[in-house]
Amino acid sequence: MTTPQLREIPLPDPAAGPYGITVGPDGALWVTLVHAGAIARVEPDGGARIHPLEPAGGRPLIITPGPDGALWFSRSGDDRIGRITTDGRQSTVVLPAGTGPCGIVAGPDGALWYAGMNSDTVGRVGADGELTEFRLPVTGGFPSMLAAGPDGAVWCTLNQANAIARVGPDGAVDLHPLPTEGAGPVGITAGVDGALWFVEIAAGQLGRITPDGRIDEFPLPDRAARPHAIVADPAGGCWYTEWAANRIGHVDPTGRIDTYPLPTPAAEPHGLT
Repeated sequence: MTTPQLREIPLPDPAAGPYGITVGPDGALWVTLVHAGAIARVEPDGGARIHPLEPAGGRPLIITPGPDGALWFSRSGDDRIGRITTDGRQSTVVLPAGTGPCGIVAGPDGALWYAGMNSDTVGRVGADGELTEFRLPVTGGFPSMLAAGPDGAVWCTLNQANAIARVGPDGAVDLHPLPTEGAGPVGITAGVDGALWFVEIAAGQLGRITPDGRIDEFPLPDRAARPHAIVADPAGGCWYTEWAANRIGHVDPTGRIDTYPLPTPAAEPHGLT
């Protein structure tokens, strides 16, 4: 494949802690600033506008476009789901205390789904703001990231339970244990091949699971790279971040892996879009 071109865009506060990133309906990049407690809107030319959280101090993690033209994000520090419009207006949905929301995704049903990493739950926020919780059949599983599957379900990584969970629209849960013990799955994405691809941060591997539960694993060349986020590409492969190795990686449909070092040392890449 053609070697990708890397460009870095500085943010106004170098200690803000950019974490999650997505493309908004306005064509800009929207980024969670976990340490600063803010959302950044980044223009393609590099200009950034910072939106402090309302209320303050929510420790935002993951951000995703919603079906309503706004951006939705998890506030892990105060048990809320945040919503911000492209012109900066904010509102929140209050979750049960102790939820600790992490991953969030627009589901196939038009609702927003989130992972309650501290409560062993996956939750659903409807367009009308109605909240529904589905309890996972694990204790201390640390549900982390979510992806909308091709089968109408939502799929979730269980970082400490070493499994992938499938949550149906009715809340029915199927658990799929991973072949590698202590793999620590985190990021997950729906591939164009009809499967879900995910990263195993503790094992230094990528994984692929089909809707019927068949799992394949692909060891990385550097098993200590600690892969974190993953997104599908239109050619059937995926891009992923190696936060401990300061690289971006790519896997093609055959399992071939290529990696690309980042210009800034110790950049710790996390989110990806």
